[in-house]
Amino acid sequence: MPRRISLAARYAFWMFALAVFAIGLTLLLDRLLPDSPWLVAAICLLAALVFSLWLARTQLRPMLSLFRALSGSVISYRDGDYSFGLAWPGNDELRDLVFAHNALGDVLREQRLGLAQRELLLDTMVQNTPVAMMLVAESTPDDGPIVYANIAARKLLNEGRKLEGQALSSVLAQSAAPLREALGRGGDGLFSVGEDDSEEIYHLARRRFRLNGRAHELLLLRQITVELRRQEVQTWKKVIRVISHELNNSLAPVASLAHSGAELLRRGQHEKLPTIFATIEERARHLEGFIRGYAHFAKLPLPHTEPIDWNEFIARLRNQVVFDVDGGLPSEPVRFDRAQMEQALINLLKNAHESGSPAEHVQLRIRQHAPHVRIEILDRGAGMGEAVLANALVPFYSTKRNGTGLGLALAREIAEAHGGRISLGNRDGGGLMVAMVLPQ
Repeated sequence: MPRRISLAARYAFWMFALAVFAIGLTLLLDRLLPDSPWLVAAICLLAALVFSLWLARTQLRPMLSLFRALSGSVISYRDGDYSFGLAWPGNDELRDLVFAHNALGDVLREQRLGLAQRELLLDTMVQNTPVAMMLVAESTPDDGPIVYANIAARKLLNEGRKLEGQALSSVLAQSAAPLREALGRGGDGLFSVGEDDSEEIYHLARRRFRLNGRAHELLLLRQITVELRRQEVQTWKKVIRVISHELNNSLAPVASLAHSGAELLRRGQHEKLPTIFATIEERARHLEGFIRGYAHFAKLPLPHTEPIDWNEFIARLRNQVVFDVDGGLPSEPVRFDRAQMEQALINLLKNAHESGSPAEHVQLRIRQHAPHVRIEILDRGAGMGEAVLANALVPFYSTKRNGTGLGLALAREIAEAHGGRISLGNRDGGGLMVAMVLPQ
């Protein structure tokens, strides 16, 4: 490696050489033309100027070429081309600059290559996922051009042909009516296409965000027919097990009591028959209530919402179950199905009483936080373990000996039918809180 010479040392050397040249030329001309000092000075000045121009051209020309190359490579970097490299023969500060510039290019090239590989991997995954994906630029409300669609979306909505550039409204005009209705409702949801054996069930998910300062919406359509049918089979199996268990619990003692009653009647011992008949009636009524509860859960109608005054609604609830109201009631009315919400809250308040909580500690709390209203049922009972909390909202799940497992499940069904949700959690100091959040 050549010896390192800094730019300052190099320029100091050339300035010293220029000074020596000027002094030497002046002494020489002063001897040749002793009587013409002005001519000597003019000749020396002209010679020094010519030598300076030659020296500047010789030294600055390579540097100017290097600066032009640096400018060109920076423009190439801006355009995404990192294939350029520079060289500098000297061993000075400019060589350090060129080395740093080339190192930056190598880093940018590696990052660009890695980014391109990740983009290719991501695009391959998105294109081959079974979930239909469309990205729509929202130029107008509920409509806009499709800027991206994967293979599944093309097959589902356009027979495999390209969707990019088409308006969402024109694509939906040729699609199934249930999909248009699901998009028209807004938010996430389920819809089915076809009938009977050809029916396919889809889940629609919608997410809005801003990309490059412009509103976009991502639509995800996932076919869940197989999963739902598998869950449906498992649910029916569980229903059959629960119903079989409940029927056996009621029919076995009824059959035994009927046999005992017949035997007592044959012997003429009639004094025990009223007790036997009362027990049979009690078991029959329990079984009737059990079957009615399942039928009611399976046939829950769509909610018919109307404005509800809180004071009137709470007064009706207090006629059926005991509880205290924690805090005041909101002044603004709320919209929901009066009968369904009344049934849901009665179930939750009765559960609170059955938890072992003192009656005076069963409370109902209502808070309005636009655009939602939050209804909380609180008690000071035993609370729930982690396993019970995880399964408490599942239909037919119950830890009670004679429970049907429908109270919380029905409350959840009613909340979700209103566009809300329900959650459970243990309270500090003991007890449970059931929170129902509804749109206002």
